[in-house]
Amino acid sequence: LFCVSQRQMAFRLAIQHAGRQRILDALRLSQEQLLDVKRRMGEEMNRGLAKESHDQATVKMLPTFVRSMPDGTESGDFLALDLGGTNFRVLLVRVRRWKRRSVEMHNKIYAIPQEAMQGTGEELFDHIVHCIADFLEYMGMKGASLPLGFTFSFPCHQSKLDQGILLKWTKGFKATGCEGEDVVTLLKDAIYRKEEFDLDVVALVNDTVGTMMTCGYEDPLCEVGLIVGTGTNVCYMEEMQNMELVDGGEGKMCVNMEWGAFGDHGELDDFSTDFDKAVDEHSANPGKQTYEKMISGMYLGEIVRNVLLEFTTKGLLFRGKLSERLKTRGIFETKFLSQIESDRLALRQVRSILQHLGLTSSTCDDSILVKEVCSVVACRAAQLCGAGLAAVVDKIRQNRNLPELKITVGVDGTLYKLHPHFSNFMHETVRDLAPQCKVTFIQSEDGSGKGAALITAVACRIRDAGQR
Repeated sequence: LFCVSQRQMAFRLAIQHAGRQRILDALRLSQEQLLDVKRRMGEEMNRGLAKESHDQATVKMLPTFVRSMPDGTESGDFLALDLGGTNFRVLLVRVRRWKRRSVEMHNKIYAIPQEAMQGTGEELFDHIVHCIADFLEYMGMKGASLPLGFTFSFPCHQSKLDQGILLKWTKGFKATGCEGEDVVTLLKDAIYRKEEFDLDVVALVNDTVGTMMTCGYEDPLCEVGLIVGTGTNVCYMEEMQNMELVDGGEGKMCVNMEWGAFGDHGELDDFSTDFDKAVDEHSANPGKQTYEKMISGMYLGEIVRNVLLEFTTKGLLFRGKLSERLKTRGIFETKFLSQIESDRLALRQVRSILQHLGLTSSTCDDSILVKEVCSVVACRAAQLCGAGLAAVVDKIRQNRNLPELKITVGVDGTLYKLHPHFSNFMHETVRDLAPQCKVTFIQSEDGSGKGAALITAVACRIRDAGQR
């Protein structure tokens, strides 16, 4: 009887293991599938660059009108604004000609209240200007007039460096009266309403462009900027002859890909799981930013939570008993993935997080499975990101008709920087899918702030030279 009981137990455990792996297999991608993602991304990039297909393309390939990198002659004090998530920063950046590759920065971080994110555009930009006024007073520069670079990390159509029409909000922002409007004008109008200071808004910058510029200041081979944090996006230097939306066929211009929307027309449907569909359905922007929702920090925790719900309802986890907290959307924060995977030896960290989620009677086996779920979800995100990046660097290589390309990618974002394995998974994917490209990755030090100031400094240098 004892032997029969053991066999039954082993059989039951084997069935449970197979059931768990079946669920997780939906989140695992083969190299063939990743090559398919790379190919599809390349196709969408070409559609976004072409005038005829641009409007239908999910990857918009927006011109940034950034064409020059710093040459070391820039000098002066510059303000930079950084709006890209729930926090907003104001920075003073001092660039000195005799201190090339060294800039002095001061900054303050301000929260964006939920009511400003989802109220009217006037309320949002009035709040931003209030923060600028507070910062200038904090720096003892009340009423100062300085050149300003505005890092605005949302999809914009630019027809020049100091203008950008907001195409759509992302990352939970819904402020009314902004989409379809020039955000530089909205900022200037709010400054005018404040009646305390005047600023020369020189450049509207995406955070990816700022990241590329900051890293390019250190490494001349840096021609790609990547963000993997709350959201994800890429920019890179494209040949002007391929950019049908901009007149002039010589030289290069930085393109803001806005690749987070890749998949919005079904390009990723055969890689999307029920867990992805559940996250999308309950998001602030259903049907939008498909690629971003499979990769970025704003969504990975919620994907994990949906997987855990599936396991539990099938009796494969937590003895089939759900806690009320685990049923709460957004309760499993993406930072938990980094914490869980950082704890390589003990499972104490996992147990602590599960207790925080109301799962006080979880077992060691439960902790092991939760850790595996986190690993699989993070690995898929990194591989998908790597497949898209492989398409970018391979396009640059083909543009230049090179048998081999050496290039540097500047990277910023908390997911890339803080997750213990994300960067390695992503680097490995790029190596596998773009073997003719020798890619170096360097982390940006405050690309969204310092980069905006550097772009502003370059624009002022070129403007001043043209006025002489």
